[in-house]
Amino acid sequence: MSFNKIIVVGNLGRDPELRYTPQGTPNCTFSLASNERRKTSAGEQQDITTWFRVTVWGKRAETVAQYLSKGRSVYVEGRLHVEEWTDRDGKPRFTLEVNASDVQFIGSAGDAERDGIPVRQAAQPNARVAAASATSKRAAQAADDEEDSIPF
Repeated sequence: MSFNKIIVVGNLGRDPELRYTPQGTPNCTFSLASNERRKTSAGEQQDITTWFRVTVWGKRAETVAQYLSKGRSVYVEGRLHVEEWTDRDGKPRFTLEVNASDVQFIGSAGDAERDGIPVRQAAQPNARVAAASATSKRAAQAADDEEDSIPF
């Protein structure tokens, strides 16, 4: 018996790309960066980034393509495969590939927008509604504060 499972939490390095097989099965690929901080031998903090290429299949692929965008945080669970290849200069290279069985969005589109991370077009109407609601709440609060400052 063998077992191959990986869990990665990180940020998308680029917008997801949705494609369809000739049979019509959706698949979505994106790059995922996982960061860790280590101390060097000199005692300085060093950030180390590990990149993964993630592939998602089926209905989940369409959902990922619709709602995720570059910079968003995501939890990915799946099978790990190391792809070996040779670059133009003849040097051997390796790519860590994850065939995802589960993808969980971390945070919300509103959180990402607040953090300066772009939100995909399909998710923006909800963010606009939330922003308009927050603006109207702030205006109502300002009006209440103004009434409280009246001395009589």
